Amino acid sequence: MKNILVFTITTLLFVGCKQSQSEDCEALVQTNAQTEKNIKIYKTAWNTFFDTRDSSAINTDSFDEQATVVTAEGNITGIEAFREYYGNYLIGFSDAEFRFIDIFGDGDKIVKHWNFKGTHDGELFGIPATNNKVDINGTTIVTMKDGKVLQEQDFFDNYSFLTQLGLLE
Repeated sequence: MKNILVFTITTLLFVGCKQSQSEDCEALVQTNAQTEKNIKIYKTAWNTFFDTRDSSAINTDSFDEQATVVTAEGNITGIEAFREYYGNYLIGFSDAEFRFIDIFGDGDKIVKHWNFKGTHDGELFGIPATNNKVDINGTTIVTMKDGKVLQEQDFFDNYSFLTQLGLLE
């Protein structure tokens, strides 16, 4: 359904632009095409990461050398550090399941709404395994640069996450 909507909007923009011959319309169509390309690159990279459980899916094919994770404790910058950060989820949850609920964007900005499930059976950011199951939803704001992930900032209910892990009551 979403693909039909995107196709319809793109078609309407293209037809409208052809009629008006406006440079603004042409730029809008190009921006929409770049957004769709960015979303495809982004989804493919993260689906590969979780489906193969291989942190090497975070590589220079889809991620900028200076890829940055924005966290409350400070930014984590560089593709190796980025890979290590997200690799914690593969180590901490041997049965990790990740799915996109929704994803959309504008130019080099992407917003993803996601769901993460798994059993905490390994160390996660220094937290020993609790063997508790988690099921959380969150949102990530993404900045792309030249068709690669440059920056991510995740937002989710950390209180609920820690409670599900059994670390809070």
